[in-house]
Amino acid sequence: MKRLLNLNTYFKLLLLIASATVFFFILYTSLYLYTVQEENRFYKVTYDQYNNEVKSLFRLNSKTHTATIIDVTFWDELVNFTKKKDEKWYNKYVVSEFESYEVDYIGIYGLNQKIINKTTSAKLKSFDFIPKAMMTSLYKSKLKRFYIKIPEGIVEVFAATIHPSNDPKKNKTKPSGYFFIARLLDRSFFTSLGNISSSKVNLVAVDHVVNAEDDFVTVAVDLKDWKNNVVSKLLFKRPFNLNYSKTKEILFIVVVASLFNILIFTFYTKKWVYNPLKLIKNILETGNVTSIYSLKKSKGEFGYIGNLFEENSNQRKQLEISKQKAEESDTLKSSFLANLSHEIRTPMNAIMGFSDLLTDANLTEKEKFEYLKIIKNSGNNLVSIIEDLIEMSRIDAKQITPNYKGLNIEKCIAELHKSIKITIPKEKDIEFYVVESSDKIQKNIVTDETKLKQVIGNLITNAVKFTEKGFVSFGYFIDKENDVLEFTIQDSGLGISKDHIKVIFDRFRRIEDNATTEITGLGLGLSITKAYVEMLGGKISVESTMGIGSVFTFTIPLKYDETVVESIPKIKISFSGNYENEIILIAEDDNINFLLLKKIIESKKHTVLRANNGQEAVDICAENPHISLVFMDIKMPVLNGFDAFEQIKILKPELPVIAQTAYSSFEDKERIMQFGFMDYITKPLDKEKIFELLDTIFVEINS
Repeated sequence: MKRLLNLNTYFKLLLLIASATVFFFILYTSLYLYTVQEENRFYKVTYDQYNNEVKSLFRLNSKTHTATIIDVTFWDELVNFTKKKDEKWYNKYVVSEFESYEVDYIGIYGLNQKIINKTTSAKLKSFDFIPKAMMTSLYKSKLKRFYIKIPEGIVEVFAATIHPSNDPKKNKTKPSGYFFIARLLDRSFFTSLGNISSSKVNLVAVDHVVNAEDDFVTVAVDLKDWKNNVVSKLLFKRPFNLNYSKTKEILFIVVVASLFNILIFTFYTKKWVYNPLKLIKNILETGNVTSIYSLKKSKGEFGYIGNLFEENSNQRKQLEISKQKAEESDTLKSSFLANLSHEIRTPMNAIMGFSDLLTDANLTEKEKFEYLKIIKNSGNNLVSIIEDLIEMSRIDAKQITPNYKGLNIEKCIAELHKSIKITIPKEKDIEFYVVESSDKIQKNIVTDETKLKQVIGNLITNAVKFTEKGFVSFGYFIDKENDVLEFTIQDSGLGISKDHIKVIFDRFRRIEDNATTEITGLGLGLSITKAYVEMLGGKISVESTMGIGSVFTFTIPLKYDETVVESIPKIKISFSGNYENEIILIAEDDNINFLLLKKIIESKKHTVLRANNGQEAVDICAENPHISLVFMDIKMPVLNGFDAFEQIKILKPELPVIAQTAYSSFEDKERIMQFGFMDYITKPLDKEKIFELLDTIFVEINS
C-alpha cells in the first residue's frame, strides 16, 4: 500500500486506467459468454422445435398416401383381379383413378412376386424397381413405407398386402398379392413441402454433414430403404431470425473500441499530464529555459503554468540583475560618496581658505581680486555639482518632461558655437568649429530647445575637458531614411578605452587613469545627457580610439514645426542706472539670503523693505501703496510664495512680482512663468543679472 501511495501521478493514472481496463474486460467477457450461452440455448430450443415440426410435417405429408393404400388393399374386386387379371377392370378402376392417387407409380404384384400390372407417370421410366426380397418381408408385415433410389431419383414407396374386405386387420386371410404406390421426390415435391414448412427443402447425399449456421436452423430427415438403411437425406433449412452474431460483433467492436480508447487515453495522458508534470519537475529542479518553453506550448492550464514559470524566471533574472546592479551600485555609491566628498570639499576648501585670506589687511588689490575670482569659480563648481545631483534625482523620479516647441536649428547651432567658444580656456590649443550640413534645414523643427542645448553643450564641454590640443567640432545631418536628425560631436582628445566605453553612460562612472586624475566631476554628466536624448525620443552612441579622439553621435526625431508664430520685437535694454529711490519689498525668511539681496539692491540706491513670510508680504503690500517691485521667495512659512502672489495680485494687479527660488530646473521656471510672475531669479544670486532685471522692469514701468 505504501508503494502505491509513493507512485507519481502519471503511474497512478496508468494504474487507474489499467484497473478500469480489467473491470471492463471482465464485464465484456461475461457479456460475451452469456451471449454465447443464450445463443446456444435458444438455438437448441429452436432446433428441437423445428426438428419436431419437420418430422410431424413429413409424417403428415405421407399419411394421406398411407391411408389410401390401406383403404385400397381391403378391396374384394382387387383380390379377384390378382386372380383373374382382368385388364378392363384395371383400366376402369385403377388407371382412370391414377391422378387422384397423386403418385407417380402404381404396381400390382402377385404372390409369386411377379408384376401383374403397373401404371406410371411421365416422370418415371422405370417400372419394375421393387426389390423381390422386400415382398417377402412385406408378406409378414402387411404394410411398409420406404425409399428407393432409382435413375430418376429418390422415390417414396407405400406397400401393402391385398386382402378381402371382411379382413380389415389382415389377420384372418392370407395375402392375395401386393399393391405398391410410389411418388418421385422431385422439385415440385420439395417446393410444396417447403411452402408448408416455411423452409428450403432439398435432397443431399447420405454422407452429407449438417453444419450449424448462424443465420439458419437446419434439420435432416433420413430416407431409409426397406432394410432400414439410409439411401439419402432430406434437408430442411429455415432462416434463424434471432441471430446473436450481431450482438457478438457489437461486443467485439466495443471491446476493440475500448482498447483503442485506452491506448489513446494512455497516449494523451502521457502527452497532456505526464510530460507537462515531468517538465514542471525539471523546471523546479533546474530552472531549464527549454523546459519552460516546451511547457508554454502545452494546452490549457499547463500552458498557463508555463507562462507563470516564464514570468517567474524573468522576474528572477531581473532580481538577479537588480541584485547585481544593487551590489554594483553599492560599490559605485561608495566610490561616488568618496568622490562627492572630494569634489565638494575641493571648492569648499578654496572658498573657506581664500575667504580667510581676505581678512588679511596687508593684501594688495590684485591679490584680493584673484582670491575673489577663485572663490567665485569654486562657488560655481559647487553649484554645478549640486545641480547635477538634483537633475539626476528628478530624472529618476520622472519629474522632467520635454517642452516641445519650434526651433531654428541653424540659429541654435550658431548660438551654441558662440556661447561655448568664449568658455574654452585660452591655454588649450583647440580649434573649435561647426561642421556645416550639406542639407540645411530651412524650417523650424519641433523639439525641446533647452534640453537639446544641454545635450550638445554637455558633450562639447566634455570633449573640451579631455582635449588639450587639436580640435573639437560639432554639427548635424539629416537621415531621411530613418526620418531623424543626427548630431555628431568629435574631438582629437585622449580617447576612451573599450572597457570604459561599455560603462561611460552609467551614472557615477568616471574615467580614472593617469591622464585624467586632474579632471573633476561626479560622473553624472553623460548619464544626464543620455537620459535627455532618450527623453527626446533619440539614441546616443560613442566611438573612440585611444590617443586619437572620440566621436559622440546622437539622434532626435525630425519633425517640422507647422505652426505660424508672429514675431514680437523685443525692447533692447541697456543698464543705465538712472532709476533710483524705488521702494522694493523682499519677501525672504532666510536672513543671509535677505542680506545678500538687500546689499545688491541698495547698491543701486533703492529702499528695501522686508517680509519674513508670505502673509507679511501681503500685509505690507496692502499697507504701503508706494512699493514699486516685490522679490518673492517661493518657499516660505505661513504663506508660500504662490499663495502670497495670488493675494497681492488681487490687491495690486499691476504690481510687478519677481520670484526668487532655489529650484533651478526648467519645469520649475516654466511653472513660475505660467503662474504669472513677471520674471524669476535663481539662487545662488547673480548680481549682474539682478541689475539687468531691475533696469528692464523700471524701464517698462516708466515707459
